[in-house]
Amino acid sequence: MQVRVLGCSGAIAKDCRTTSFLVDDDVLVDAGTGVGDLTLEEMAGIDDVLLTHSHLDHIAALPLMIDAVASSRARPLRVHALRATIEALRAHVFNNVIWPDFASIPSLESPFVSFHDIAIGQTLQLGSRSPKAIEVLPAVHTVPACGYAVRSAEGGPYWVFSGDTERNPPFWARINTLDVAMLVIETAFSNREEGLARRSLHLSPASLADELAHIAPGRRYPIYITHTKPAETAEIMSQIDTFAAGWLSHGLEGRDIRWLQAAGVMVV
Repeated sequence: MQVRVLGCSGAIAKDCRTTSFLVDDDVLVDAGTGVGDLTLEEMAGIDDVLLTHSHLDHIAALPLMIDAVASSRARPLRVHALRATIEALRAHVFNNVIWPDFASIPSLESPFVSFHDIAIGQTLQLGSRSPKAIEVLPAVHTVPACGYAVRSAEGGPYWVFSGDTERNPPFWARINTLDVAMLVIETAFSNREEGLARRSLHLSPASLADELAHIAPGRRYPIYITHTKPAETAEIMSQIDTFAAGWLSHGLEGRDIRWLQAAGVMVV
């Protein structure tokens, strides 16, 4: 299984695209502006979209992608999300004001998109060409939100994505029971903006350090930092490097922490 990083930035700027990951060639996790780098053929090959939550940076490209390829698809694009996320999309995006209601176009019997409720703790099997086992993980954000653990349906370790979240003990309790190949976790703000991070339920390097302390002893896997604000990325990563060096200087277990970059491919 491979995960293509289409977008992993906390905002847009030159060469900065918001959150979206393509798993193999048929499952999309979040639909931020990074989706725009796909060809029409690649977009048409996506059968399922998994959304973590309803914020614009994670769903901005969804209506545009459907519009671009709907007429070339033989069946609806399946969108999987928490019920509250689907309700937000239907009320505020696919409402025939901001964008057409593709769940009823060209007809209710044969729409361009179908919406499917998911719940925390649920396990899905998606992907018609290369099936994937997907578990819905808890997240703590300003709107209902989730993360995902994804692996090949045949087994093997998980690619884990936290989604947008702040302190989240249930998340760690669950992934400490999984065979994790790599963790993608958000850190949206620097410590200078720690108050804003707390109010908006995002992580800063200080709170990230507290969260990573929940990783069970002996569990080692690379940790990729995503969702950094472009203007603060260098500061955020410097602060992460500082606390990681402090761990080592105190004889604590080190962590392989890296900044995630778009256009990369993560092989699980």
